Amino acid sequence: MRHPNTKIKTAEEMVAERARLAAAGRELVFTNGCFDLLHRGHIEYLAFARAQGDALLVGLNSDASVRLNKGASRPIVPEADRALVLAGLESVDYVVLFDEKEPAALIGRILPQVLVKGEDWRHYVSGREVVEAAGGRVVLAPLTIGRSTTDIIERIRVLDAGGEGGSK
Repeated sequence: MRHPNTKIKTAEEMVAERARLAAAGRELVFTNGCFDLLHRGHIEYLAFARAQGDALLVGLNSDASVRLNKGASRPIVPEADRALVLAGLESVDYVVLFDEKEPAALIGRILPQVLVKGEDWRHYVSGREVVEAAGGRVVLAPLTIGRSTTDIIERIRVLDAGGEGGSK
């Protein structure tokens, strides 16, 4: 197994890696997210995404990007830690951080053959147009109901406030 640090790449490195994969007849799959508190839903989602092609690249929202999307109290886990945890997963081949609110520019640079997003995003998949225009495809992943970072954070808040099972 490769060391997780070797899976964390820059966008420039991934442009070259995507070309290498394509020359070998291998499909690159791209998905993205914050992956703040890794949970079962994430693991199932990433395994599904990886099964859509030959290599999986996860576009990881940087801390600044997470704050743009989720507010000042997020992320809980810093970007370097989130990147290393993701890179340690068997289903993940590469991780690239991005600072923008959404990954459209990164997707446009790398041009994966497959773009995966959760079915809760069926109304809008960032990068869809550029991937489809290049002959790629977009796949919507099923959700693991009742498993989300927001749900975990809310359960922690309830417990911390002395709710069910809390000690305060």
